[in-house]
Amino acid sequence: MKILVAQIPTGKVRRLSFYAAAMAFFMMVVEPTSASANMQFYVTIPSEATTPQPASESDLPADTTPSLLELDGVKNVDASTMALLSLAIRQVELAREPQGAKQVAKALIAEKYQWGEEQYSCLNKLWTKESHWNYKARNKVSGAHGIAQALPATKMEIVGTDWRTNPVTQISWGLKYINERYDSPCKAWSKFKRSRWY
Repeated sequence: MKILVAQIPTGKVRRLSFYAAAMAFFMMVVEPTSASANMQFYVTIPSEATTPQPASESDLPADTTPSLLELDGVKNVDASTMALLSLAIRQVELAREPQGAKQVAKALIAEKYQWGEEQYSCLNKLWTKESHWNYKARNKVSGAHGIAQALPATKMEIVGTDWRTNPVTQISWGLKYINERYDSPCKAWSKFKRSRWY
C-alpha cells in the first residue's frame, strides 16, 4: 500500500489508514473481481490551519488536490460508498449483542422478506432456542455454528466468508435458508418443535 499525504496530523493519518484498510477489505469481500487490479482512493483532507497565511508568502490559491491512496484494485470511492461501509460496520457491531442481532434481523426481514410480526416472533423463539442469538454459539456435538446454527457451518460461505466473526452474515444466511427451505420462520419453528432441529 502506498500513501501520498502531505502535512496531515498523525491522528488523522491513523484514522485515514484505518478507513482505507476497512474500505479495501469491504471491497474485496463485496466485489472480489474488482479488487484484483489497482485500487485508488481519493480523499480530500481539510487543513487545520486556523491562522491566515502572510500575504508575502504567495498569492496562489490553497492546494485542494485530493490526497492519493493506492491500494490493490482499481476503485474510486465516493462519500456514499464510504457511508455504506460505515453503516455495514455499525450493523455488524450492533449484531454482536443479542438485542442488536434481533434489530438487524427485523431490518433484514422488512427489507428482503416482508414477513410480519408473527413470523418474527417465530424466528425469535427458534433462534433463542438454537443459540440465544449468540453469534459465537457452537454445538460441540454436531458442530453447528452461529445464530442460526448452520450445519455444516461452512454453508454460510454462500453469503460471506466471514461467517465465523460476522453476525450479519449469519443472520442473512439463516433468513435465506429459512425462506428457501420452509418459506417462513413459523414453518421452521414448527419443524423444530417436532424434531429439535430445522
